[in-house]
Amino acid sequence: MTVSLAACGGDSLEDGESGGDAKKGSLVVGAAGFTEAKVLAQLYKQILDDAGFDASVKSVENREIYEPELEKGSIDVVPEYAATLAEFLNAAKNGPDAEPVASSDVAATVAALEKLAEPRGLKVLPAGKAVDQNAFAVSAEFAKEHGLKTLSDLGKSGEKVKIAAGDECEVRPFCAPGLKKTYGIDVTGVDPKGVGTVQSKQAVKNGQDQLVLTTTTDATLDSFGLVLLDDDKKLQNADNILPVVNAKDAGGKEIADALAKLTDALTTDDLVELNRKVDSERQKEADVAKDYLESKGLLKK
Repeated sequence: MTVSLAACGGDSLEDGESGGDAKKGSLVVGAAGFTEAKVLAQLYKQILDDAGFDASVKSVENREIYEPELEKGSIDVVPEYAATLAEFLNAAKNGPDAEPVASSDVAATVAALEKLAEPRGLKVLPAGKAVDQNAFAVSAEFAKEHGLKTLSDLGKSGEKVKIAAGDECEVRPFCAPGLKKTYGIDVTGVDPKGVGTVQSKQAVKNGQDQLVLTTTTDATLDSFGLVLLDDDKKLQNADNILPVVNAKDAGGKEIADALAKLTDALTTDDLVELNRKVDSERQKEADVAKDYLESKGLLKK
C-alpha cells in the first residue's frame, strides 16, 4: 500500500483524545518485502487502529532502507528480529568485522540491541516468545534413513552434505562454517539457490542437495516432504520478534501497551500458520491478520 511517509505533521500521538472515535494521531508501520513481515505489519496496524490511532502500512524492501526511515521518523514502528537488528546496528556502528553482540540468549541479545538502538533515537519494546530463526531442513526420507532429529545427529552420521542456501552461506558463521565447527557436519559445498526458496527446497526434495537453509516459520516444508532438524547446540541467534519504534514520535505508553498485547499472544506456531494462509492459501495479509486478532480477542471492535 502506498502511503505518505510523513506522520500527519505535528499530530501528537500522546495528547490526542482517548474517548469516542477520536484518533490519537497517525502512525506509519514499516513492512519489509516478505510474507511474514507483511503479516506482522498488518497485525501491528490493526491493533494500533483498535487502540485509537490512525495507522497505515508502508512496504519497504529491506532493512537497509527502512531502518534510516525509522530513525528519521518517516516510519514510526517496525516489527523486528532481535538478533538480526542487533547485528545490523552493531555493524553500522563498529564496522562489518565487529565482535558479535547477539547470541542464543534472548535477554542478553535484547539488552545489547537496546544499547545500540537508543543513541539512534529508537526504542526497543519487549520481545515475545515468537521467534523466526534460521533453520535447516532435510527430506523426511533422508531423516528416516539416517535416524536424524537434530543437527548433532547429522554431524554424527558422517554423511556428506551440500546446502541449498544463499551464496553468503559459505562465509556466514550461522551457516556452513557454523555447521562444520559446532556440529561437525561434513559440508561439501553450497548450492546458491537462495534461503528457503522453492528452488532450494525442491533441490533437497529430489536429492540434488541434502540440506536447505530456511526458517523456523517456513509454512511450506510439509508440501516438499521436508522436516526441520533441531538446532540442539544453539548455533542460531535469538531472533525473537519485537516492535521497534521511533522514540520521539511513537515512544509513548499507549503504543507500547497496544503492541504488547500482540507480542504476548503471538507464538512461533502462530506465525507458521499465518504464513501458510498467505503463501499456500493465497489469502490477503490484512484478512489473515484480522482473523487472528479476532480469534485471540485482541480487537475491541
